[in-house]
Amino acid sequence: MHIKFYAPEWGNTLPFAEFCQNVKAAGYDGVEMALPLDPAEKKSLLGTLQQYGLELIGQYWQSVEPDLDAHCRSYETYLRHLIDARPVLVNCQTGKDFFTPEQNRQLFDLAARLSAETGVKISHETHWGKALFAAPVCRRFLTEHADIRLTLDISHWCTVHESLLDDQTEAVELAIARTDHIHSRVGHPEGPQVNDPRAPEWAATLKAHLAWWDRVVEQHRKAGTQLTITTEFGPAPYLPTLPYSREPVADQWAINVFMMNLLKARYA
Repeated sequence: MHIKFYAPEWGNTLPFAEFCQNVKAAGYDGVEMALPLDPAEKKSLLGTLQQYGLELIGQYWQSVEPDLDAHCRSYETYLRHLIDARPVLVNCQTGKDFFTPEQNRQLFDLAARLSAETGVKISHETHWGKALFAAPVCRRFLTEHADIRLTLDISHWCTVHESLLDDQTEAVELAIARTDHIHSRVGHPEGPQVNDPRAPEWAATLKAHLAWWDRVVEQHRKAGTQLTITTEFGPAPYLPTLPYSREPVADQWAINVFMMNLLKARYA
């Protein structure tokens, strides 16, 4: 099994072509990103990805409407917009934590219909503030609906549950079994992103995340299925900053490349 690695466009401040050149040189297979709705801008970005031989994972997060009908319309617009680019998959921050399970289920059903109609895989992210914001909530959705596949960003659950999830074993194992895509950010009980995963004080926390990811990798190896990983350490304020100056305490790009190389070596 070959694992493919993607760089997050989130936090990039360089011209897009220069960013893509760096992504390719670092050894990534592609980029995970949202796409602008403007057709010319979208075409330009996709052309640059193609120029550098980089694949696309589409990223959806935009809909904020509290009214479900309006939210569904926005959701479908953005998903079709990404699907039109024929990405490797679309990663969705689906729903809202304040929607009822029935309301969020309508969004999952809509995504399933779009995926079946177009043949583009859609995975739903375990993300705070969204439908799958907590381990037991996600467990109920997965138990009741066999068609939901996940982007596992377990860093969010560490913060939501203020733990390394020792008391959420069954929910975590079910999530791992349904994961097609990983966001390899390292969270901790007091926040969704450690300041630097290379620092020795985070060794135990990194080890916990590696153990979860190891089990995802193993199941895909046994099944002979494709696994994708985005090294999604984000910029400030996800990346902690110094007081007053607000200078980031570490380098986002360097951390993400470190994570990619760590995981490439681990799963070679």
